[in-house]
Amino acid sequence: MKRNALILALLISIVASSFAGLPAIKLTEEWKAQITEAAPAKPTVKPSKQHKILLFSLMTGYKHWCTPHTAEVIKILGRKSGVYEVIESNEVSLFEPDNIKQFDVIVLNNNCSERKRRNLFFDVTKNDEKSAMLEKSLISHIAGGKGLVSIHGSITILNNSEEYSKVLGGSFDFHPAQQEITCKLVDPDHPLVAAFNGKPLVHVDEPYLFKNAYKNKNFRPLLMMDTDKLNCGKRDAAVKSDKRYVSWIKKHGKGRIFYCSPSHNAQSFEKPELLRFLLDGIQYATGDLQCDDSPMKK
Repeated sequence: MKRNALILALLISIVASSFAGLPAIKLTEEWKAQITEAAPAKPTVKPSKQHKILLFSLMTGYKHWCTPHTAEVIKILGRKSGVYEVIESNEVSLFEPDNIKQFDVIVLNNNCSERKRRNLFFDVTKNDEKSAMLEKSLISHIAGGKGLVSIHGSITILNNSEEYSKVLGGSFDFHPAQQEITCKLVDPDHPLVAAFNGKPLVHVDEPYLFKNAYKNKNFRPLLMMDTDKLNCGKRDAAVKSDKRYVSWIKKHGKGRIFYCSPSHNAQSFEKPELLRFLLDGIQYATGDLQCDDSPMKK
């Protein structure tokens, strides 16, 4: 019996390691139309005003192929719902104090930084003092009552910063190979997961795992991976020893933060429930969708 179990585990590991993930798809007008059709017809709550959002998609490290698709999703959700207008720019100068104050929410889209420093502001400026100023400006902006939405790889934008890790709720650690991920609802009654109608989100993704401030769980978790169905190779036992959250909300000062790891593949956005989830998360960041964002009791 033990021998058969070992053989089965080996076969599962081989299949998972050989899985290359979903193919990249082109950002076509047809795909945009499909997303527009699937997007919510109206927001969950009426916005207090039309908010102004900075959509920042600069990558200095790993280039996620879905980044342009994700940017288009954010723009489509804003246009169709009327909740916000998008200012799209990859200029880091917009994070300076005099410039960032115009934005109600900052949306960070897959902003992977170079591995050497894991600091995208430094990657651009090549200046420690300037990059520290930009980081401080971003954190102060949120603390003052504004919103931050961080999507998938953007968690690495300032990955080695202890302060930013505390603000966001964690830092990127590693991910095993792409595979089918089942994301369970942590609290099915929480209004920010209402989009899923009590059902898990099942899709092909990079299963992100986190470190640094993540260990404190100082956030309100929304989605967690079903680790029983997760294959992490040699790290299987360590990964499955704890609950693994992939989306959460939290407060920082007077501001609000929404982190959403799904999705590495643009095909996941073809699910209407994920589009609603993103829009609801943005509405939480704007302050329009009010809900319990206190950390869960440990």
